[in-house]
Amino acid sequence: MNTRPLALVMWCCGSGVLASENPTALGTPASQLIVVADLGGASALPYYRALNLLPARTEPPVSLPPPQVPRSKPDEAALLPVHSAHLTPGPVSRRIIRAPGLTPFFLVGDDPRSRAWITAHRDTLQRLGAVGFVVQVESIEALATLRALARGITLAPASADDLARRLHLTHYPALVTATGIEQ
Repeated sequence: MNTRPLALVMWCCGSGVLASENPTALGTPASQLIVVADLGGASALPYYRALNLLPARTEPPVSLPPPQVPRSKPDEAALLPVHSAHLTPGPVSRRIIRAPGLTPFFLVGDDPRSRAWITAHRDTLQRLGAVGFVVQVESIEALATLRALARGITLAPASADDLARRLHLTHYPALVTATGIEQ
């Protein structure tokens, strides 16, 4: 009696393909390998070995590249000046919106109205954990002045034209929460 395996089962595209010991059973010699895809890249073998899923071998360990060191913080001055063509300082009408899960944020600029608004609403903004987008600012010095007024509230320079269109805003300063927009 022959104790060798009678067949090798390969799964391809969800259907079983049977290759018998007969090299010409499927019309292709068994010694030929058909490569369906080779995308290259680094071997995952070291990761499998770390999980002890493979039997130990006497092959030398594969060295992994050193971890990438994060680059330094981007130069914020390179993002300036910021101009939002669809937004200007002015009154914002209070209205209700339904945006469950939305993190509170606010829009301000480098203008007297926005500076007064940040000072007047600082405690509320901190309590809400709101993040501010400075939608009109010329220089890093002007941004630093706004941050000094905000006292620890995150402010990021960013154009908000798309956001203004989506929220139907034409003016700032504005506070946007999951339930409403207000000045």
